Amino acid sequence: MRVKYVDLPGQYLQQRQEILDAVDATLRSGRYILGEPVEEFEQRFAALCGVRHAVGVANGTDALILALKALDIGPGDEVITAANSWVSSASSIALVGAVPVFADVGADYNIDPDCIRDVITPRSKAILPVHLTGRCADMHAINAIAREHGLVVIEDAAQAAGAKLGDHAAGAMGDVACFSLHPLKNLNAAGDAGALTTNNNDLAAKLRQMRNHGLANRNQVDFWSINSRLDSLQAAILNTKFAHLHTSIERRRRHADRYRAGLADLVLCPSARTHAYDTYHLFVIQCAQRDRLKAFLKEQGVSSAIHYPVPIHLQPSSRHLGYQPGALPVTESQSAKILSLPVHHLLEDDQVDYVIDCISRFYTRG
Repeated sequence: MRVKYVDLPGQYLQQRQEILDAVDATLRSGRYILGEPVEEFEQRFAALCGVRHAVGVANGTDALILALKALDIGPGDEVITAANSWVSSASSIALVGAVPVFADVGADYNIDPDCIRDVITPRSKAILPVHLTGRCADMHAINAIAREHGLVVIEDAAQAAGAKLGDHAAGAMGDVACFSLHPLKNLNAAGDAGALTTNNNDLAAKLRQMRNHGLANRNQVDFWSINSRLDSLQAAILNTKFAHLHTSIERRRRHADRYRAGLADLVLCPSARTHAYDTYHLFVIQCAQRDRLKAFLKEQGVSSAIHYPVPIHLQPSSRHLGYQPGALPVTESQSAKILSLPVHHLLEDDQVDYVIDCISRFYTRG
């Protein structure tokens, strides 16, 4: 049996006519920059996150950079984040001239609030928690720390569209939140796309201007800024995905439950949380002999991935920050054991069972 880690062609075929109709309507309109598709997307995405404002931008990295700049974070400032994320969580901080400061993570792969306290300095200006794998970080504790120290909170919700912590959605628990809508995400475009969310009216207005060169109107530039407008075609495609999002997330959650039941005695699986709605952008196990297991699964026709094998603080790009191996023991220990199993919504139960069987055979037969 072949089990794909992702199946983007299959996803397209599932919605082919809807997508083609949306693209055709956009091309016929002649409005290719901003316009109605983007406005519709922003309204739908704000409703999904339970916030007043969503601002569509070109990609998730731009969303992070614009959020940092909009909150006046720059040279001399420190921003606390996690090192087990995709590189843009930290690189965006560096790209505005600030310094990424890494705090260790907990068993759920998310930043540990107690470790945040350990790295706060007089130069700290923001906390940037990452809702890794579609699982919200402990925002109650993080927001309490931020209030105590006068810090702003920027949610990196790139992997968490549709996730919740209690009654609060990802994107509604910080001063501003940043999303990627990359093809591999649960809510995905057919290319790069991103969004920011906030309940702050002034901040939303500033972000809309910042994504469009700092233009007040066609002939007046109030400040220098970048061009990071969400493409109208991508917005039109994204608008076809909202009706399917809940169903696809529920299928991912069902696959996660099936993995947990079948692998409980073999590997460490992410726990089921009753107080949260986890969306399983990734299903990450921790396992012995990770690299050998990954190779064995490939031999059996099962694709898997590692998110991420080298933490950001140990990357060559971070060398000047002075981190040494052992600086973040939980992050580093997890990075040697983590493996992401296929969990996408097009999987069938027998494919999930096949993955479980392969892992069982690997460990029981040595």
